[in-house]
Amino acid sequence: MGSNLARNLASREGNTVAVFNRSRSKTDELVGAHPEAGFVPAFSYEEFAASLTTPRTAIIMVKAGGPTDAVIEELLRVFEPGDIIVDGGNALFTDTIRREKAVRETGVNFVGMGVSGGEEGALHGPSLMPGGSDESWVTLGPILKSIAAIAEGEPCVTHVGHDGAGHFVKMVHNGIEYADMQLIAEAYDLIRRGTGKSPAEIADVFAEWNRGELESYLIEITAEVLRQTDAATGRPLVDVIVDQAGAKGTGAWTVQTALSLGVPVSGIAEATFARSLSSHPEQREISRGLPGPSEDFTVEDADAFVEKIRLALFASKIVAYSQGFDEIRAGAAEYGWNIDLGAIASIWRGGCIIRAQFLNRITDAYADSPDLPVLLTAPYFVEALERAQQAWRDVVATAARVGIPSPAFSSSLAYYDGLRAERLPAALIQGQRDFFGAHTYKRIDKPGTFHTLWSGDRTEVEAEDTH
Repeated sequence: MGSNLARNLASREGNTVAVFNRSRSKTDELVGAHPEAGFVPAFSYEEFAASLTTPRTAIIMVKAGGPTDAVIEELLRVFEPGDIIVDGGNALFTDTIRREKAVRETGVNFVGMGVSGGEEGALHGPSLMPGGSDESWVTLGPILKSIAAIAEGEPCVTHVGHDGAGHFVKMVHNGIEYADMQLIAEAYDLIRRGTGKSPAEIADVFAEWNRGELESYLIEITAEVLRQTDAATGRPLVDVIVDQAGAKGTGAWTVQTALSLGVPVSGIAEATFARSLSSHPEQREISRGLPGPSEDFTVEDADAFVEKIRLALFASKIVAYSQGFDEIRAGAAEYGWNIDLGAIASIWRGGCIIRAQFLNRITDAYADSPDLPVLLTAPYFVEALERAQQAWRDVVATAARVGIPSPAFSSSLAYYDGLRAERLPAALIQGQRDFFGAHTYKRIDKPGTFHTLWSGDRTEVEAEDTH
């Protein structure tokens, strides 16, 4: 992604790009492979700094953690106050907050920037999510707008907020991506097991879906993956790939952060856990003899079943995005960021992995109601859920009945029903907490905090809320 981002920058009129890698051979290889870019090669940090006009701007694309800290330290040796260091990797946002504070003390600006779109997006136009200071945005804004993807005539970049805001939003983007991919995989699995369609036939289903309200990059590439035939065996490639999904950590960060913020992101969490489960073949092997449904699973009306799955996928996708935007809202409140949720939806419409047609509807929802407390309560989504909810329930019930795992579908439905429930069993949980830990509770009929003396005559007393 780093080399492609450099090529993207170099292709814009007026830009001259210096490139540096700790391995001289990689720098030589990049410069030699792309003479049209007019790269200025540098073979030391001193050469790199000397080749840049001031205020200098450096974009680093290295592995998160220690390697990022090491590059920042080297750049600070040769940079001056007013220069800008941009971390375009997938850094944990709390590390970005720490780095921004430390670098700011030197007079250099530090910007954590989310970059989404993969290698192709980096080359042809990514979605960019920069944080950092207002001062740095003055310099960076025109540069980043020149290389970002364009959607609806607008560049897919905005100044997200200060210090770690950019990397926080990119983290949540990736969490939504986890959920979206898991939901698509569950839809594929249900269609294949229930209808007996081949991967190529299911590719046609996804291609058709991509012409409607589910239109998105991930649906598009799913069709391409399912059509691919393995050259060595002649089998569908999806049947040759080992069924263990990798992860680089951003999904786990999204879930861990949501837990600390008290925000339920159950669809994202189940998608993350599904990857973890897939990656334990030894546990799955020993568990195959566990009892399960004995009936064969076939559906009588394949077209009707596929349509139900489409609706369930759309409804669950709405939940995933709604949960993700809830987390962004909560993160902004916790860390003091002024994040425009509508602007975030807008810059995700092009370039990024989760780009989808219905991001326009999310943009519209926040334009109509910037303080919308729950995204899925916007009129467009209420109408969509009204159309989908019965099919969604049928799909989840069918999957449970025949023993097909659908953690993202089912957890998304449970979250939806939890939101719409007039009363939850949390009252019982709070009673249990008061019984074993004197954690107190509130009553529905009068103000105050109460504790029951559970031994003896079960006396209720008003209590100070100290827990």
